[in-house]
Amino acid sequence: MRVVGLMSGTSHDSVDAAAADLVQEGDTLRLVPLGMIAAPYEAPLRAALAAALPPAPTTLADVCRLDTGIGRAFARLAARADLELCDGEAELIASHGQTVYHWTDAGRVRGTLQLGRPAWIAEATGRPVVSDFRPADVAAGGQGAPLVGLIDLMLLRGRPGVPAALNIGGIANLTALPVAGPPVAFDTGPGNALIDAAVHDLTRGGRAYDEDGALAAAGRVHEPLLRRLLAEPYYARPAPKTTGKEHFHHAYLRSALADFPALDPPDLLATLTRLTARTVADALRPLAVTEVVASGGGTSNPVLMEMLRAELPAGTALSRSDALGLPSAAKEAYAFAVLGWLTLHGLPGNAPGCTGARGPRVLGSLTPGRRPLSLPPTPARPPDRLVIASRR
Repeated sequence: MRVVGLMSGTSHDSVDAAAADLVQEGDTLRLVPLGMIAAPYEAPLRAALAAALPPAPTTLADVCRLDTGIGRAFARLAARADLELCDGEAELIASHGQTVYHWTDAGRVRGTLQLGRPAWIAEATGRPVVSDFRPADVAAGGQGAPLVGLIDLMLLRGRPGVPAALNIGGIANLTALPVAGPPVAFDTGPGNALIDAAVHDLTRGGRAYDEDGALAAAGRVHEPLLRRLLAEPYYARPAPKTTGKEHFHHAYLRSALADFPALDPPDLLATLTRLTARTVADALRPLAVTEVVASGGGTSNPVLMEMLRAELPAGTALSRSDALGLPSAAKEAYAFAVLGWLTLHGLPGNAPGCTGARGPRVLGSLTPGRRPLSLPPTPARPPDRLVIASRR
């Protein structure tokens, strides 16, 4: 089955589309990557989205307009991906949407909201669309994240030692597969979120991120500020746990900087980059991982990757998911293509041991395309392994 996965992460700067051929062979799901394209949000839409995100106030009218604007942005890219990557033969679109709020209360997730109305995608492509993946896991008592945990487990299964998958987006999350005991997956804390917020503030909106880690490379870590940031209670909470930009946002950073008004910008960026590397390594250390397979936008920051390499225990291998055949920039979009495939086949898409849900759940809602909807038969057993293959 040819599936297009759509994803926009917590950096809320663009939409990614990744296309894959997916076929089940026994207990293995074979994924052939067909390519990836991306499109930035148009400036007015991105500005409206940034203005509506917590802790800023918003209105239902704003939410409605954003839901339509984001849905249309996803629809345009989905139509392009169908034509450019699938030769017009996509059979399913899987859309994560844009997370705008993840409601946590005393460590429990009460709700989650992703915008990007799937009807726009179904209308633009004519294909059925699976969307709104997270609420089913939340309703079952789970964190609703990280949903890529199931895909990571399928990808890591069979690798030697104690492998872990790491995604560094706006928020960083990991999945680990210990030799003994259940798998674990959780958000470690800010990935690029605070780094991006600092760059935006320092350049008055002129730049969105620290390209190639250049600012961080020119600075030195400010240890008092780092200690202040590491005192954040979230890091000490047990898994499963999730967080987002409703916690690690501009105002959070400004509050932390109140006692450090004269900090040089490069030193601030070096400190925030070290914070991400330290909190990721601290989260991985108790799991005794032997290999970390990284993906996401943060892997394009060489300074962050070097800091992470230095923070990890000696002997821990660090590589990008590209080495497994899965492009690191598109991994999450491919992951949601797989989750959409599972949903269409009536198969669970969560890993209860990782999210904390009461049990496996079929995720998402299905929006029909222009043709009569015909569901494929549910396999006798779900695949438990994901293999990345090249085109034949």
